[in-house]
Amino acid sequence: MPNSNITVFMPSVLTLIGIPGLESVQCWIGIPFCAMYLFALIGNSVLLVIIISERSLHEPMYLFLGMLGVTDIVLGTSIVPKMLGIFWLHIPEIYFDSCLLQMGFIHTFQCIESGILLAMALDRYVAICYPLRYTAIFTHQLVTQIGAVVTLRAAILATPSLVLIKCRFQFYHTTIISHSYCEHMAIVKLAAENVQVNKIYGLFVAFAVAGFDMIFITLSYIQIFFTVFCLPQKEARWKAFNTCIAHICVFLQFYLLAFFSFFTHRFGAHIPPYIHILFSSLYLLVPPFLNPLVYGAKTKQIRIHVVKILCSPTAFSFMRS
Repeated sequence: MPNSNITVFMPSVLTLIGIPGLESVQCWIGIPFCAMYLFALIGNSVLLVIIISERSLHEPMYLFLGMLGVTDIVLGTSIVPKMLGIFWLHIPEIYFDSCLLQMGFIHTFQCIESGILLAMALDRYVAICYPLRYTAIFTHQLVTQIGAVVTLRAAILATPSLVLIKCRFQFYHTTIISHSYCEHMAIVKLAAENVQVNKIYGLFVAFAVAGFDMIFITLSYIQIFFTVFCLPQKEARWKAFNTCIAHICVFLQFYLLAFFSFFTHRFGAHIPPYIHILFSSLYLLVPPFLNPLVYGAKTKQIRIHVVKILCSPTAFSFMRS
């Protein structure tokens, strides 16, 4: 292993060590990680096929769900193959530019996912609080514009992080990253120069995205709950509330894991590194894994079409063979 005290000028290759302290069991940790990734890949692909092929599902809520599926597939694919290469094949090296590219994909699509969750919350807010105006407000054109704005916001906020690392840093204390993937702060901590600007910008992006989105998502659901509980019929209240349960589950698991990972990485000096890295990895793996389960189980229209696919004659003959 290279000496971590050597100052390196513009390294071309970095080394990801995986999960510090758990190197001896990384091969076993890779099994559930791989299983979650494969399930996320298959589950989100099935959701996308159903949403694209069924014209009855070409509605804003399902279109946002399709966008979420694409985001989850890209997020998982950005980290898991390399992670399994470290755990199983003992290939920890990664080119510096490839590491920055992976970091860019991760943070861009994290930001996109947060924006889509906000869009889905606003969609439910309008559908429940202003049902008569819903179709007039949430047109296909508006959905396309929201998708474009969410993607553009993510690209604009993620790009400076890459530029600040690439252009500001020339000397590094070490080329060894104590992480299982290329995370922003993990790379910044390698630098042998002033990293204050990078840290401040990282905090700004985190609060500008997660803070802004979470506030408006919370306000949307508070207003939804007030509207639901004011409905005169119990059955109507339950039906309206039931449509939001899946969104609330996804919203909670995404932001709870996000904030735990964020704060432990910056302020959790007494937390063992393997705890932080495990949770930061789960933060990227659990949402793509759970989203198909949550929406498949709680959304009746999705459930019906999944059953149709599984019970089709082609699927039946395939299972018999």
